Amino acid sequence: MTVRHFTRRAALSAIAATAAALGTLHLAPTPAHAATNIQRVVSPGGIEAWFVQDATVPLVAIQFAFTGGSAQDPAGKPGVANFAASMLDEGAGDLDSSAYHERLERRAIQLNFNVSRDYVRGSLKMLKENSDEAFDLLRRALTSARFDDEPMVRIRSQLLSIVRRSSTNPNSIAHREFWANAYPGHPYARETTGTLESLPTIEAADLKAYVRHAFARDNVKIAVVGDIDAEHVGKLLDIAFGGLPAKAQLAPVPDAKFVTTPKQVFLPLDVPQTAIMFGGPGIKRADPDFMAAYIVNHVLGGGSLSGRLYHEVREKRGLAYSVSESLSWMQHADQFIGATATRTDKADEAVATIAGELRRMSEQGPTQEELDGAKSYLKGAQMLSLDSSTKIAGALVQYQLDNLGIDYIQRRPAIIDAVTLDDAKRVAKRIWGQGLLSVSVGRAVQATAQTAPVAPAAKAQN
Repeated sequence: MTVRHFTRRAALSAIAATAAALGTLHLAPTPAHAATNIQRVVSPGGIEAWFVQDATVPLVAIQFAFTGGSAQDPAGKPGVANFAASMLDEGAGDLDSSAYHERLERRAIQLNFNVSRDYVRGSLKMLKENSDEAFDLLRRALTSARFDDEPMVRIRSQLLSIVRRSSTNPNSIAHREFWANAYPGHPYARETTGTLESLPTIEAADLKAYVRHAFARDNVKIAVVGDIDAEHVGKLLDIAFGGLPAKAQLAPVPDAKFVTTPKQVFLPLDVPQTAIMFGGPGIKRADPDFMAAYIVNHVLGGGSLSGRLYHEVREKRGLAYSVSESLSWMQHADQFIGATATRTDKADEAVATIAGELRRMSEQGPTQEELDGAKSYLKGAQMLSLDSSTKIAGALVQYQLDNLGIDYIQRRPAIIDAVTLDDAKRVAKRIWGQGLLSVSVGRAVQATAQTAPVAPAAKAQN
């Protein structure tokens, strides 16, 4: 997560300029079929990117990801990677923070960075005519970020404010404790955003060291989409990334094993509803059974209102307004993970219902009708989701990180169609039969009975 600073006038100016520059995007969205015409571009300096040329609108979008992420934070200083990413556009080279932002705003250039446990990702979007200047500003951010005192103080204050707010938010607490319990002692258990104790100790030298070690030409994946030709893309790649070190200096991160399940964790917090996170061991992206697992997961609760968890938890029992569950794959661990929220006196029932539905899926698998419906949905949803240059670029970066091959979009429908009911039942037993880790954050039932009336069942979905 990163933070951004704008004065009110600058923010309004940037919004107006960006709206004017990008206003045609909604009228003429990038066609999804453009994503199937992917080229591999190698710059004169040897930097590779996947490229989709599309002249629908005069825009260029680039997405990129450096491996490393918050797993590279020093053990005693969680939050270094996130702090560094938040500072990359706060002055670089001969431009201080104000001058750097003025250059971005004047050309309606959108530049963002964010951090996950495995990656530092970046996104850059600009009008075609401003591409050279935009890529030069990206170069400055990646190779000569200043980390000046004034923005350091300001960004640290903003990050501390975010952490303070999350320390009283039940969903944030549940999320933090889930990871801490799932991977105790592993870098994945650390807080990506940092802590109230660690953030004050992080200095400019820590941020400079992180960037120096984690940003290199050998650990970056890049995708470019837009109204530009391959030759120009190659030149821009060398401008932005050519000055980086040849090789990253990443600390080794061990593979993580999900904690033995089942396990239930409860943390008391005086809030109206109990927040619940749940999950268990998952499946590697490179596993031959991954697509079968992905389809079964959709049947369970992968974003569809027809999912089993949604039906059992909300529609049948009225325990929650929503419930979600997804597969999550990382460089060193894999899991399925889900979340919901419910009345305190119904929290145990909600967890038991979820565990029971996962157990039923493990024992019986999906029906043929459920399998066919999920396969049809997933084939269509993929292409419908690629409705902008930025989304296409983001998908292409992810395919590179997952080592899926440049022709994955074309091959994906056949991979889905090849999954049989026997495959689905086998993988359902393999993944969802291992028990459940759940973390609940809310009032104890006894405290609820003393301090708050129990809401009627019809009003449980709040």
